[in-house]
Amino acid sequence: MRRQLWQRLIVAGTGLLAAGILGACAGGDQGGGPGAGSQSSAPVPADAAFNAADVAFATNMIPHHQQAVEMAKLAATRASNSDVKDLADGIAKAQDPEIETMAEWLREWRHPVPPTTGTDSSHGGMPGMMSNEEMKNLTGATGPDFDRTFLQMMIRHHQGAIEMARTEQREGQNPEAKTLAESIVTDQTAEITEMQSLLGKL
Repeated sequence: MRRQLWQRLIVAGTGLLAAGILGACAGGDQGGGPGAGSQSSAPVPADAAFNAADVAFATNMIPHHQQAVEMAKLAATRASNSDVKDLADGIAKAQDPEIETMAEWLREWRHPVPPTTGTDSSHGGMPGMMSNEEMKNLTGATGPDFDRTFLQMMIRHHQGAIEMARTEQREGQNPEAKTLAESIVTDQTAEITEMQSLLGKL
């Protein structure tokens, strides 16, 4: 009899303990207190957090990059200096994938993605952007004249991109966006140095 009584007590205690554990888990998913969200069984992606600065960075840098790519692709048929052609090709190959990356962020963040074509002076408020007239002049240039004009314009363009990227580094929240901003500062600073060197040789 005593053995049966102990068995019943053990079973009852186990049931109460299980109910308590389930209740605690259910309560943890309700939120309402500091750290409550950490009780959720669904993992939160590392890139889920973003703020207005991240959105502005991606939204503005997309057309900024697009114009740089447009300028760079002109070099294939207009530049006369092989180093200028190689530099321009590298710029296009680096910035095209970054455009798609930033567009994907905006889609994930439920924000509009800028048009993928047609950069013009409506974006002139962004640092380093060329006007329609400047783009027309570059398009009409060939040979050494194109080489010089391209390098001068792309240096200004890169300086503008670096300014925008540094704003993201200071004010942004999304870790992936801040990492891209850091890469833009590093890579385009190096390219500016290379372009200045090329200008001195033309």
